[in-house]
Amino acid sequence: MNQTVQRIGMLGGTFDPIHIGHLRSAVELHEALSLDQLHMIPAQQPPLRGQPQVSPEQRLALLKAGIGDTPGLVADDRELRRDGPSYSIDTLAELRTEYGVQTRLVMVIGYDAFLRLTHWHQPERLFAFAHLVVIARPGYNDSLPASLTELVAHREVDNVVTLMQQPSGGFLSLELPSLLAISATYIRDRLEKGKNVRYLVPPPVEQTITDLGLYQKRE
Repeated sequence: MNQTVQRIGMLGGTFDPIHIGHLRSAVELHEALSLDQLHMIPAQQPPLRGQPQVSPEQRLALLKAGIGDTPGLVADDRELRRDGPSYSIDTLAELRTEYGVQTRLVMVIGYDAFLRLTHWHQPERLFAFAHLVVIARPGYNDSLPASLTELVAHREVDNVVTLMQQPSGGFLSLELPSLLAISATYIRDRLEKGKNVRYLVPPPVEQTITDLGLYQKRE
């Protein structure tokens, strides 16, 4: 890697369960942004979602099984060790403290999450700690809500090189090569019905789900 300043990414989610779509996106983000590390951080209690049906420890175990020895990807349990709702601003503040003021820190979110960004906890403060990279969805060209445009428009850049000139504060929309239309909801539904999930999740994740008896139909 040519750059001298570290590049660190944060990709949060419920990962309920982690699947091939999450992991392929993580690998491609690591490459596209030339990251040193991408922290994949399962949320304990997502503020804008219902409570996951398996325990935080089980979701972490699945994440670790999915990542395996993939270079540059890290299963980070910091939000599972924190009480209360999982606010991204708190996690970014921790990462900034750990990696220092010059490190290029990037928070990555999907397009659906991006559309809800103004409902997050202190969304404007995110940019004081990190850049925001949104995984674009091909074919979605709808105009953004005014409040969201106001939040990001003056921060937008059109390439990674420009984004990485500063430690934080920028916004980039990024299309990944292999956007896979796989959802954790679909996987959970199949598992509850006793159906096969092979090739939707990595084999070690499938094995862990089987070993722990996760996502089975409740009697």
